[in-house]
Amino acid sequence: MQKWHKLKNPAAFAAVRSERMRFWHQWGQARAWFAQRGLALEVTLAYGALVAVFLTALAQFYIPGKGFTYLIAFGAKQEDTRLSKLRKLEFHVERNSDGYDAQYYAQIAMDPSLQNTQLRHAVDSLPYRARRILFPAVAYAFGFGEPSAILQAYALLSAVSWLLLAAVLLHWFPPRSWNNFIRWTGLLFSFGVCVSVRNALVDGPSLLLIAFGILLLEKGRPWWAAAVLAVSGLGKETNLLAAAALLPATRGPARNWLIAALRGVLVVTPLALWIVYITLTVGPAGDPGARNFDLPFAAYLRKWTEIANAWSDLSVANPWPLWGLFMLVALTAQSLYLVLRPQWNQAWWRIGISYAVLMIFLGDAVWEGYPGAASRVLLPMQLAFNILVPSAGRGWLTVLLLGNLTLWAAPTTLRAPAGEGYVLRAGSELYTNAKGDRFRVTYLSGWYGPEEGSSSYWNWAAGDAALSIHNPHAKPMVTRFRFGLTAEGSRQVIVRLNGVELWQIPIPVGAKISLNLPNLMLPPGQNRIDFVTDKPPGRRLPDLRFFTFCIHDLRIDALRFEEPPGAEAGSRGE
Repeated sequence: MQKWHKLKNPAAFAAVRSERMRFWHQWGQARAWFAQRGLALEVTLAYGALVAVFLTALAQFYIPGKGFTYLIAFGAKQEDTRLSKLRKLEFHVERNSDGYDAQYYAQIAMDPSLQNTQLRHAVDSLPYRARRILFPAVAYAFGFGEPSAILQAYALLSAVSWLLLAAVLLHWFPPRSWNNFIRWTGLLFSFGVCVSVRNALVDGPSLLLIAFGILLLEKGRPWWAAAVLAVSGLGKETNLLAAAALLPATRGPARNWLIAALRGVLVVTPLALWIVYITLTVGPAGDPGARNFDLPFAAYLRKWTEIANAWSDLSVANPWPLWGLFMLVALTAQSLYLVLRPQWNQAWWRIGISYAVLMIFLGDAVWEGYPGAASRVLLPMQLAFNILVPSAGRGWLTVLLLGNLTLWAAPTTLRAPAGEGYVLRAGSELYTNAKGDRFRVTYLSGWYGPEEGSSSYWNWAAGDAALSIHNPHAKPMVTRFRFGLTAEGSRQVIVRLNGVELWQIPIPVGAKISLNLPNLMLPPGQNRIDFVTDKPPGRRLPDLRFFTFCIHDLRIDALRFEEPPGAEAGSRGE
């Protein structure tokens, strides 16, 4: 066939061949250029591709009007205790949820001085959380004290730290080989680092500071390294364990140990002074955290039992027992390597073994759940492991892969959120008013969080439930609502707009009812759509939640403005 083309159109064939030769010539030149600098072109491109993958995954967490606040994981059950200045802002709230740790640190970021008395009720354990003041203070500074900017800064702090950490790690893992690629990728896409980004936690930024401090130490600047590690102690108390790197690499003279002691004093001083301030301002700050520590290996062994008991629930839809097993295997491999191959003269070994000892005493609060918080708490141990494991030998490659098994959980951890549970179509003149206030739809109490499949999304209700729709304009707005309804068992569902019944019909078992509610009039301000059912909730095993009905693929069209109709027509939504 190629010969036929060559005879049929020799000019075109020659042009294609010339273009291919030019490409491979340029590729060879590029490889030579990288090789002169001790780098591998293909590996460098792989590094860049993974950074692009990370940024693409991060972008999917952006919500129009709410920014990246999905990452903070505010829980709807904490609504009544939040700071008043926070309640005025637009941010994502996880329905029917208690939320996660970042929601407390984000509120501390609103006033890092801790003078706001509302913080005592907004934060579950203010003296304990306030010890980690560094990153809330950084968010406050980058937000210039403005609440909405502070919120976005805190949400993105761990993501920005990921990018900076990716750059710092090039000091130990330059793109020269695929072995380095495994070490670099295994850490950056480990469960610990990914969940730190996904939930705006302090572990990723903490690892960045530790890595930067040791980089300074290796550059011959031990006092600057001590200063960085001192600052890191204000980010997380266990960061102080990294100060083991400042100990002398050999026995040496007593003077070396005295200098190391002085550096140690420098490292602990900022946190010690801050704890005094916390004690004087909000109360004793000695709380180690509920169930964070236990007897040696006690919680670790219970975690193995937990994984064994959950193994029967493993499925494509529920991979978490597998990720939990991978975490246990990875942490065990890391700690065993550090214990069995002591290298006191290596700063990273001294750090790694310190965290290996910490691992022994971690309590149930750190291990429980899937996979568990231990992976992110012990991130410095993983970095030490990745730096110290030898490169030569197939056996060491196996050890390296075992220590980085949580890499396989990255796609699940960084999976895009299901969204807000609705799709809105509205022209710009309908979407926002002149003051910037926008059309908003909010799932009120009674709903679980949004879920999605390959081509659909849905929201289950635990009982009667409601939606709030905000019309930001001074005129009534004509809208259309389209969605599907399914139910747990056979039940009747009534739909009401602002108290007026719009629709009522029984939903048979296994049936999906499609609704098209046209020409719904939304008066200015808040409107409410209620979904009321006639039966108590039931269960769909093996899911332990209670369900009543499910709304599928909610689509809202804002059609036009309309002058207020008569009172009767307006109340009927016609």
